[in-house]
Amino acid sequence: MRIFSVVGARPQFVKLAPLHKAISIGNKHVIVHTGQHYDYKMSQSFFEELHIPDPDYNLEVGSGLQGAQTGKMMEELEKVFMKDRPDVVVVYGDTNTTLAGATVAAKMGLPLVHVEAGLRSYRKGMPEEINRVITDHISDLLLCPSQPSVENLKKEGITKGVVVVGDIMTECLLSIEDRLDDTIPDRFGVKKGEYILATIHRQENADSPENMRAIIEAMCAYQGNVILPLHPRTAKNITAWGMMGRLKCSANVKVLEPLDFLSFTAMERHAKKIMTDSGGVQKEAYFWDVPCVTVRDETEWTETLEDGWNVLTGANRDLILAALAQPRPKKARKVVFGDSQVSSRIVAEIERMMLDRPHMR
Repeated sequence: MRIFSVVGARPQFVKLAPLHKAISIGNKHVIVHTGQHYDYKMSQSFFEELHIPDPDYNLEVGSGLQGAQTGKMMEELEKVFMKDRPDVVVVYGDTNTTLAGATVAAKMGLPLVHVEAGLRSYRKGMPEEINRVITDHISDLLLCPSQPSVENLKKEGITKGVVVVGDIMTECLLSIEDRLDDTIPDRFGVKKGEYILATIHRQENADSPENMRAIIEAMCAYQGNVILPLHPRTAKNITAWGMMGRLKCSANVKVLEPLDFLSFTAMERHAKKIMTDSGGVQKEAYFWDVPCVTVRDETEWTETLEDGWNVLTGANRDLILAALAQPRPKKARKVVFGDSQVSSRIVAEIERMMLDRPHMR
């Protein structure tokens, strides 16, 4: 089969890496990069470090308003699919790339597979929630990371084509564990287990002066080291709002350029706690046995909240500081999201779906 993967952002590249190897064993895998993330450290470095081949197509859409960005992706994807028709289209997660790829595939009558289906924050104003809900409702095969995702879909009347395969990001982390450099924290002047690793990029925070002011004040008031690899979008906004000086003048906060994937993951692994608004980073923290403070009011990874391994604070200075001060949870993590065979199960489900389609008989 000719299986097309549509990707465009950091978490999608991470999911793509193990699946590319599994698909390529017996099928032709075509990679379409929308260019949603285009900075070297947010895009090309992932392909290099995770040994993913260069995309067959790079649409170079870049950044912009959500409607314009998604529309441009759809326009270019339609051209690609008409020129080089896929047998199957695979989309990942919940970005604008996900929505664009899913919409074009569905409108063209192409079999559509959603990897990481069924996640819900139940916050309709969240762009990612809109993207994943629409994608789930038009997909033919919905590959869920865990049982709660299946239950979410069932509540919306979606039961056909729903399969639990596990979390493919877990497979990627397992595959790179031996490649992580344990001396990375030393490079930034901190010791293992003695720093907070922070990431902030979601629209609800990065585009809100009030939220960013509260988050920055919490980081600066924390009595300990904070390592902050700054997302380009966040850096641009806080510079425009005159907040960058507050961060850089704080003795305990070290502001960095975005880190490559292996360096960032090594920093995750050895952090005392992780402070984030990223869905994927919450789950990565859970995988590495690192407590997480999520500066949002909800999470799509509800399992991580059990026994205090993840704490929701919103963009509230005092709640963030209280969560950062909490002792390490005493109970072990209960949930295993995935294993080293997730990608193999995904390919098997895709092949089964295509054998069951009338035109394939």
